[in-house]
Amino acid sequence: MANFNLITQSDLIDNPSPRCACMLVLDTSASMSGQSINQLNQGFQHFINAVQKDEVAACSVDLGVITAGGSVCEQLPFTNVISLEAVQSFGAGGGTPLGEAVNLALQKLETRKKEYQKNGVAYYQPWLIIISDGEPTDAWQHAASQSQKLSASRKLVSVPIGVAGANLNILSQFSSRPAKALDGLKFEQFFEWLSASMSRVSASASTSSGVQLPPTDSWESI
Repeated sequence: MANFNLITQSDLIDNPSPRCACMLVLDTSASMSGQSINQLNQGFQHFINAVQKDEVAACSVDLGVITAGGSVCEQLPFTNVISLEAVQSFGAGGGTPLGEAVNLALQKLETRKKEYQKNGVAYYQPWLIIISDGEPTDAWQHAASQSQKLSASRKLVSVPIGVAGANLNILSQFSSRPAKALDGLKFEQFFEWLSASMSRVSASASTSSGVQLPPTDSWESI
């Protein structure tokens, strides 16, 4: 399990900024060992650093991380990015229980939304980022259907990303838009795009569905 050092604070009370919940579901199965997991870790750290440099985004983005590697693990409960001090690396091993991981991610996103509502905190359309290099090894259809429905009704920005021979046909079923493929292991470029997207969403008075996001041609191959 990755370890995160957090600055303790009464999150939704001390920081009333409008929030964008961003949940990362990361495939950390055995096939991600070696260069893939190393570059994923580097890209993820780059993402944290980039968001923290943007004061508005750092106060607005609530980040959660769930990994699917042998078993499903909530590595990081939703935490405001400004509260993250240090991040340790993810490891790789086991199969790819992606369906279970996405089901958990959707539950956590719904819970977070209710926390915003309970505390009177404004929020943007939440994001679900799925990164995988293969295909699920569990029952994934229900999770994909739920994610796709939320995406189609603009209640969720679902971004499935495939790397190193991933089954893009399956990953596409987790969103109302086709899955995107990384051209090689361009994790850092993808996370750079994601941090820029979070910055634009956080600075917007609109929901994220109405925000003009940065172009993806620096990292996608399709």
